[in-house]
Amino acid sequence: MTSELVLTEQTPLFEAGAPEFAAAVPAPQRRAARGRAPVAEITVPLRKPVNTLAIVPKSQRITSLGRKSYNVLLFEAQSQGLDKDVFSAPLERIIRGVDFDSNDQELIKKHLRAMVSTTVEWQSPTTGEGTTWNVSGLLAHARLSKIRGQVWVEWSYAVNLKQELLQPTVFARLSLEIISQLRSHAGIALYEICSRYKDIGRTSRQAWAWWRPVLSGRPENEKTAKLEYRIFKRDTLKPAIAEVCAITDIDVELVEHKAGRFVSELQFLIRPKAREALPPRQPPQPVDLGAVTQARALGIDDGRAEELIETYGQQAFTEGLDALRKRLETAFPEPLRDPFRYLKALLSGEATQRAAKAAAERHEAPATSPADATTAARSEEDRAAQARREARWTEAWIRQRREQIVRDIAGLSAEEQARLSQALLEDMEARQVHPSIRKRLQTSGWQHALVVAEMIRFYAVGAIGDDWDRPTPEQLLAIAGQLGDGTPTGR
Repeated sequence: MTSELVLTEQTPLFEAGAPEFAAAVPAPQRRAARGRAPVAEITVPLRKPVNTLAIVPKSQRITSLGRKSYNVLLFEAQSQGLDKDVFSAPLERIIRGVDFDSNDQELIKKHLRAMVSTTVEWQSPTTGEGTTWNVSGLLAHARLSKIRGQVWVEWSYAVNLKQELLQPTVFARLSLEIISQLRSHAGIALYEICSRYKDIGRTSRQAWAWWRPVLSGRPENEKTAKLEYRIFKRDTLKPAIAEVCAITDIDVELVEHKAGRFVSELQFLIRPKAREALPPRQPPQPVDLGAVTQARALGIDDGRAEELIETYGQQAFTEGLDALRKRLETAFPEPLRDPFRYLKALLSGEATQRAAKAAAERHEAPATSPADATTAARSEEDRAAQARREARWTEAWIRQRREQIVRDIAGLSAEEQARLSQALLEDMEARQVHPSIRKRLQTSGWQHALVVAEMIRFYAVGAIGDDWDRPTPEQLLAIAGQLGDGTPTGR
């Protein structure tokens, strides 16, 4: 499916302009806007069809902010009714924290473009429950227009899905208030699926690999297909379950089903819990993209900003941006080279406290005047000595990281090591690694001196990520605490 996002500030979405839009807004919302709210207004849940709960992205990643925005659009469309082919709403009712008249419009368009271009398979989390299988984009089209000083968003759905999306026969009742408090895509997806089976008490059983793209929001590829279950459990399942249990109105418990020695299928037990009622709101609160736009202004791209929000939460991310902004303004003791890595270190726990403690021990403090700055500046010799110490710390950290990875691989079963070695061989063939090294892998195994470095890199990138060999400032502080200023030993 190919669709185009069109941005115009000239032609109204409908010839009549505002009257058409007023008719699209549900009566309770129009009355509330005039200051006369209904006598007994309640929170209306989103009725999300079962076929849209376990969506499998095929072309690009679905972010948590993207999924939240899509839910708000679907809520609005259901309120406006099945008789419409095109739906519309003020942009500020869908997304807040962005300025349409600035560069922020690129962020808005990026999210709408992703909803149009992201190809997904629509399927029920219970095999055979959905009546049909469908593949399409999240949206069929999207358009932004400025009318009488207000920005409106217009959208539509694929014809093969519109009926089921707007008037679903089998659906989950979802609280958008609760979803707004979840930060990760895995947490949102798990909550949506488990809400469908809240009265039954358990989800259906599915192969664990089935859950991976559904919860992660990432398309499957050769790299993810080779990752082991324990990595998926550690990085995706456990954080999502903890988030759902901590924030939502249900408790979720993982159940693993084994085939022989290995986990083959997963399902989740669901227990409703008493939860204080949230104050009713209608329409739902718009998705906040303000922090993402602030991060962009500080040199962090949108994708990385959204990943940090998913990992650490909106509040911590916003507080971290304030600290990053101050650090960029002071440029002490030297200009900040990588805002993203600095912010990630701030958010990763106690990095800020440890750095402050280390600075106090070195009797360093940011200068408040030119005279203070001159007094506090280190000599070139001191800078060179510090650079040598940091180089030694980095070397020691990388050595420890490599040793740990070797232990992790050696701890795998013989069958898992064999599969990993075969995957490494295919990777080396694709990269055209020298034939002699490939031959050593086949004849002597991955622990051969010529091969082990390749295996460490291959395993670490898949299990940890591309930054597996780059210590954060927090990690360097930890290794410095172990080794001090002396030259590290080879232990």
